[in-house]
Amino acid sequence: MPLTDITRDAVLQAIAEYDALGQDAFLRTHGFQRALSHDLVHNGRTYDSTAICGVAHKYATGRLLRASEFSGGAATVGRKLGALGFEVRSTPGIPWAWDELILACDLLARHGWTPLDTSRPEVIELSGILRRLPLHPRDRRPANFRSPSSVRLKMANIRNWREGNTNKKTNGSALDRDIHRAFVEAPERMHAAAKRIREGVLSGELAGLPPLEEAEEEVSALEGLLLARIHYARERSRGLRTRKIRQTRAQGRPIACEACGFDFAEAYGDRGDGYIEVHHIVPLHHIGESETRLEDLALLCANCHRMVHVSTPWLTVDRLSALVAEQRTNKA
Repeated sequence: MPLTDITRDAVLQAIAEYDALGQDAFLRTHGFQRALSHDLVHNGRTYDSTAICGVAHKYATGRLLRASEFSGGAATVGRKLGALGFEVRSTPGIPWAWDELILACDLLARHGWTPLDTSRPEVIELSGILRRLPLHPRDRRPANFRSPSSVRLKMANIRNWREGNTNKKTNGSALDRDIHRAFVEAPERMHAAAKRIREGVLSGELAGLPPLEEAEEEVSALEGLLLARIHYARERSRGLRTRKIRQTRAQGRPIACEACGFDFAEAYGDRGDGYIEVHHIVPLHHIGESETRLEDLALLCANCHRMVHVSTPWLTVDRLSALVAEQRTNKA
């Protein structure tokens, strides 16, 4: 068996080289592809199990074991690494999040709805961007997470839903259908959302966002959760909220909900005086294009604020106010 000579120390040496070079350079240097079914897990990090074994053979015997010389499955690589005391984990696919689909469909639509080959720079770049998105825990990602091959396959899955598509059908999901519909029905909005997500990744803005709160997971936004998180971070700016309340008082207006009129001071006395939430009214796909002005903020009670965000598309404050008035009229 080609893997017989591999030792634990040789595997650790291969892991050290992997860490020093990085995944892409390590695989390219030794002529391996990314692992498709199993990863080696060591000190909380994942490694391409087949490539590690091939390079470990070099450290143990002086000769690199090429991928064509052995099988990388659980019965071979998995068994050998397990016998040496390492953890080998199967790599079930992680479902694509809406934000990731926005980026994939944006690339697909900008190239005439034709999936690009894995060697194209645009596909390789998108693969890198997807791996930088703060959406999936890094310790759960397989070594081939969002590889160029998976990007191309996802574009093909989305392309399935094009009217008149005659290409061979690929497996896909309901979200693939939904993202295709979103780009067909609101192309400018969706392409703008993709542009903002890309900018947020490349600038580091998304990496610096506060942790996602449990209540936000249920909030729906066509432009995706990441832009919504930027939106929430702005709404929670204590300085902006204070200035907005100060401006409202200076204009002689009550600190009350602009949709339903609820006044916390009237309901709770001194305890509620000056309490209100602020809502950023600028559409998500325009977030980041300018500094937030006080005119971009609306005062809302917690209930109305939640109702604005609870479904797609998000309601405007005027539309929510009209719904509240309509309900009150119907009950009168």
